[in-house]
Amino acid sequence: MSQSHLTVKYRPQRFSEVAGQETIRAVLSRAAATDKIAPAYMFSGTRGVGKTTMARIFAKAVNCERAPVAEPCCECAHCRQIMRGACVDVAEIDAASHTGVDNIRSLREDVGYAPLECRYKVFIIDEAHMLSKSAFNALLKTLEEPPGRVTFILATTEPHKFPATIISRCQHYTFQRLPQKELEAHLSKILEREKVSFEPSAVGLLARRGAGSVRDAMSLMGQVLALGREHLTSKDVRQILGLAGQEVFFRLMGAVHEQDCLGVSGILREILDQGLDLGFFLSELTSCFRNLFLLAQAGEEAFGILDVPEEEAGEWLAWVPKFSLPHIHACWQLTLEGQRRVLTSLEPALALELLLLNLAYLPRLLSLEDLSAAPELKAPPAPRPKAPKVPAKPEAKAPAKAEAKPKEKPEAKAKDIEPTAQAPEKTPEKIEAPAPAPKPDIPAPGPDPAPDQPEEAFLREPPEEYYSREAPVPPREHAKRSVESGAVKNKKPPRDKAPGDKSSGDRKSPKDKANGHPVVKAVIKEFDAWLIPPKP
Repeated sequence: MSQSHLTVKYRPQRFSEVAGQETIRAVLSRAAATDKIAPAYMFSGTRGVGKTTMARIFAKAVNCERAPVAEPCCECAHCRQIMRGACVDVAEIDAASHTGVDNIRSLREDVGYAPLECRYKVFIIDEAHMLSKSAFNALLKTLEEPPGRVTFILATTEPHKFPATIISRCQHYTFQRLPQKELEAHLSKILEREKVSFEPSAVGLLARRGAGSVRDAMSLMGQVLALGREHLTSKDVRQILGLAGQEVFFRLMGAVHEQDCLGVSGILREILDQGLDLGFFLSELTSCFRNLFLLAQAGEEAFGILDVPEEEAGEWLAWVPKFSLPHIHACWQLTLEGQRRVLTSLEPALALELLLLNLAYLPRLLSLEDLSAAPELKAPPAPRPKAPKVPAKPEAKAPAKAEAKPKEKPEAKAKDIEPTAQAPEKTPEKIEAPAPAPKPDIPAPGPDPAPDQPEEAFLREPPEEYYSREAPVPPREHAKRSVESGAVKNKKPPRDKAPGDKSSGDRKSPKDKANGHPVVKAVIKEFDAWLIPPKP
């Protein structure tokens, strides 16, 4: 028995046969019964939850010979043609192989024709997120205003890849993963119809491994049934699918409780030698610590919310007294956060071994209760940031004290300087900060002090004649004034050569001729007088 046989043989043909998705079933069934069909629908969700199956059932419901009906009869000619995939008015297109705009153009041409046999033309586009941007743009107008008796159903697992303009033109329905209980019930019905006896734990293991996907769970069940056994056991399921058994987890819990480093490494070596699925092993280990935490909190009252049989839950309840509640909680958090690190590591085996050893040696770490109870172990307060200039405080006060003492000294020194140069009295502020150095091109006025003179002689102010001088006139302005007043006549210099003679000879260059011009000479003279002050 192959897995394709199971998935095809037991594909639902009516709304009532679909596992889960009660709300979506009710909406589509109501639309088919009232004949209120929308121009476009979008079905999104993870793989194996019934998107394509629901689209086929809806196509049968709207085109049934007894329509409008809430459920297709699956007996009329139209329903049988749709079930076989031979109906000319129901087209199922794989967008993964028809991604171009040319395919959408041909589709638009087909949309323009009326249905040949059925009541509606239904176009089911599977994996519609694979369409190109140009194809989506070509489909916009058709989705918004399709011809009468035409409807589109877009099925996708990645709705975030759709343009917002496409989503706004469709009725969007999101398919949810099946809960484990519903998936177990669905698998049990199939096994009963196949007349195969089974253990409930085996069906529960298949449902957990399917992770809410009906198709994945049925594929795994077909893989196990291919063994040819008349009775389905959890041991066969774990052996064929490469899953760790409960005894492995119990042994691992014992090694973690005893902090047995060699025991943990030995169990991990067995897991690797058997080729078990590390991702599912970590998922089950996380569930084990979750169950221990809930059992530690609620005891037997938590049996109803655990995803394990009651007998197995009783075995886990016996392990609760061996671990403290903080230890269980920390192990649950570490395994949950470590799944991605282990699976994406370059060395998954070493990463998993490190994770298991961390779980074992957690009690040796300092507990948070002891940390909060011991005052001497509390974290010291954060040190205060050092002031940027702590020794600058006394330095700032020093000038203030020094100002009071040298008040008389500048007067005495000023009296000594009076015979040589009558310098005005200096305030303490000018004594503290020396005058800025003069510019190199404008020397400071006044004679240089003698070597025996004190330093204050350098700080004297220039004589009054220095401030009484008029501000120099800029060269351009001075030249303009000179020409306007007639002091300098603007005459052209004589030419040495005839106007038509181009020979060089003794002819002056334009630069030399400009320098010899009277106006230029006067400007240069005034500029030199302005630049170089007279000596005192």
